[in-house]
Amino acid sequence: MAREFGRNARVSSQIQKELALILQRELDRIRLGFVTINDVETNKDLAVAKIYVTILNKEGDERKQSMKYLNDSAPFIRSELAKRMRLRIVPELRFYYDTSFENGMRVAELLSDLPDSKQD
Repeated sequence: MAREFGRNARVSSQIQKELALILQRELDRIRLGFVTINDVETNKDLAVAKIYVTILNKEGDERKQSMKYLNDSAPFIRSELAKRMRLRIVPELRFYYDTSFENGMRVAELLSDLPDSKQD
């Protein structure tokens, strides 16, 4: 019987928790902004971790600069992660902007604009 919560899922979950602490305490909050880690996906051999983030309170070019800063800081973040986790090989970190929050807000706004279909 297969495990419900396999090693990849456990490692991804722990990486997400540790990254949240690293981003909160170790990086320049002014340049980065308010970052939320939405998901971490690792491949089978744990060589690469895709980290999906949302950056709030920043728009357009500022958001792109924050994402560039985050990806440029990936080697430092990876070394900090190595200090905190007991892994033989710490995965390469790749950060991606997650648009699901914005899409959800847009859908909620569109739904709230719909006229009420109830007729009294």
